[in-house]
Amino acid sequence: MLSEFKKFALKGNMLDMAVGIVVGAAFATIIGSLVGDVIMPVVGLLVGGVDFSEMYVVLREGSAAGPYLTLAAAKEAGAVTMNWGLFVNAIINFLIVAFALFMVIRGFNKMKQQEEEKPAAPPAPSNEEVLLTEIRDSLRARD
Repeated sequence: MLSEFKKFALKGNMLDMAVGIVVGAAFATIIGSLVGDVIMPVVGLLVGGVDFSEMYVVLREGSAAGPYLTLAAAKEAGAVTMNWGLFVNAIINFLIVAFALFMVIRGFNKMKQQEEEKPAAPPAPSNEEVLLTEIRDSLRARD
């Protein structure tokens, strides 16, 4: 069983997959920052200075009565909140990641299609064709 696991773990595909997971995690961090730090402030500004990460509905007040100025204050008071602004951020994250993956796969498919469309090299002449060509050339040389 140990040798089977060793074969499985040392396959090239496993290394490729591990690299893909690490790069994917880093990519997710970058996309999270892009959405949270670049896109959402602009969207918030366009819709009247709204910070979506602070958009929530209090379902049940905590030990200290509201209203709460921030989501952190609501959580600190023990309030039960529905954080719909964070959900909007997550949807935008998903759409950006999905679009980026779509563009990568689209580019890969185009490269693959271009490779397939390249004309194949003509087949090598058969032995009979080579012999006939030699005969033709020798007859031309006599004249």
